Parts: sequence; C-alpha cells; structure tokens
Amino acid sequence: MSTLFRSARFAMLPLAACCLGAPAFAQNYPNKPITMVVPFTAGSATDVVARVVGEYMAKDLGQPVITENRPGAGGTIGSNVVAKAEPDGYTLLIQSSAHAANPALYDKLPYDTLADFAGITTLATLPNVLITSSSSGYKSVADLVSAAKKKPGQLNYASAGSGSATHINAEKFRAQAQFDALHIPYKGTPQAVIETVTKRVDFMFAPLVSVVPQIKDGKLLPLAVGTAKRTPLLPDVPTTIEAGVAASDFNFWVGMLVPAKTPPEIIKKIHGSVSKALDSTEVKARFASLGADALKMSPSQFDNFIKQEKAELGALIKKAGVKAE
Repeated sequence: MSTLFRSARFAMLPLAACCLGAPAFAQNYPNKPITMVVPFTAGSATDVVARVVGEYMAKDLGQPVITENRPGAGGTIGSNVVAKAEPDGYTLLIQSSAHAANPALYDKLPYDTLADFAGITTLATLPNVLITSSSSGYKSVADLVSAAKKKPGQLNYASAGSGSATHINAEKFRAQAQFDALHIPYKGTPQAVIETVTKRVDFMFAPLVSVVPQIKDGKLLPLAVGTAKRTPLLPDVPTTIEAGVAASDFNFWVGMLVPAKTPPEIIKKIHGSVSKALDSTEVKARFASLGADALKMSPSQFDNFIKQEKAELGALIKKAGVKAE
C-alpha cells in the first residue's frame, strides 16, 4: 500500500465516522431543551404563534421548548443568532414575512437569508388589521385616505419596526392608495399599539391577535383587514380591497427555520413534530381564537416559498423606495 493511499485512507476515517454516527444522533434527538428564538418582542403575533406551537412540541418531543425573544433591527438580530448557532436542531428560528423583506430593506445583513438557513415549514398566516384610535375621527378607509391626500406627508403611521410585517403591510397599502405618510417604527407591536390608541400616530396595520382586547373595549376602531378575505373574528370589517384600495392585500406569515447544515434527519424529526402540532385540534382551536390559520409546507416547499417572497417583497420595497430607519 502506497504512502499516499494510506494517508488518504486515514484522512477519510473521521468523515466516515461522522456520517455513520448521524442516524444515531438523529435517533437520540432531542435529549436536552430546545430554544426557539423569536426576533420580536414578547406579545407580538410571531411570539404568540411560537409559544402555541412550542407547547405542543414540548409534549410531543419530551423536552422543554424555551421561547427566547431577541428583538431589534427588524428581526435581524435574532435571525443572526440562529444563523451562527450550532446546526444541531437545538436552536430554532421563528420568523415572519420580515425575513424575506429584510434583504431589500438593509444595505448589508450579517447573514445570507437563503444560504444560512434551512426551512422547516410555515406555521400560520395571520390577518393584519388597519386600526386607528376610536377618537381619531376616521370612520372608514375612505376617510383616512382622503385626509392623507389632503395633507401629503403629514399623517403618520406606526409599525413594530422597520421591515416588520406591520411595516410592509402599511407600505403596500400606502403605495396602492397613492398617498404619502410618515413611518414611525417602534421596538415592538405592544408599544406601537399604545401609540395608536393615544393618537400619537394616526394609524397602524397591527396583527389582529395583538389588538382584539382594545377593539372590544372600544379604544381602537378597525377600518379594514389587510388580507385577501375577511376574518371570522371581525366579520363586518371589510378587506382593504373591498374598501376601495385595489391589490393592497398582504400575506403575513410566520414560519420556522434552522441553521443551514442541520442534518436532514433532524430536520425531518422537527418537521414531523411541527406537522402534528399544526394538524392537532388543540393548536387549530388556539389559532382560530387568534384569527390565524395553520399553514403547513414541506421543508423544500418552504425554502422555495422564501425565495419567491424575497423576490416579490424586494420589488415592492424598491418601488416604494423604503429603507430601514
């Protein structure tokens, strides 16, 4: 046996051992707590969906599933934590539509949106609702748009942060309705909602799950929902399209990803657990109470979906001339 052959043979041993050990590693997964990183504040729609799914997964997998909020910079801080994490299935990312929008909003990200993550599945779609303070004087979408056009750039609107789904939804609506307004980003949905209630801002597209109590209490007035169809939780509230703003619907989704290079066996196991959660009567009922619909994809479908969303939202953001503040 030549020296070169012996060297090559021994150099391959660690790789072979690693590959042989991968199935065993997957069989033992999980054997310690799993962390779900949510790059938005506690109480945000993404956070609520994460906790509902996490509770089910903990029971199914027999290990604690811990939600860790890492808000800031449109979700990029938390996403970067997961991008740099060990690809062993113990650090999951629960992101939203913002994940696909951020490449167009930020000149430089600390990670690659497509190359540094592997999709597990979408979890849910949720309606955003166009809200204003009940004492604002705006009683309809037409009222709001008319006022905005009479005072170009003088009305303002809140969001849960630059690049968040609440921001992009408002930008699409504003662009389609053809008026100018000032964007005021906050550090999360709860703070942005408070500013809307108190009339410090004129309007906001907020996740319905985050504003149901204020709507029921009469503090907020829902003018329209941002989805293509009405929500059962607000059956009398029109969509923005029905209210006269064509092509203004926005798909606000929440999904789960892991670091790239996570073993396929681990991805399969996580996907199986999440799938059971989304199919369960328990989770469906919880989602329905939030106005959310479970949405399940295969890992490859989700990866392709993010590519499409990145292209479509990138075009929208470029057209609107939006950049992260």
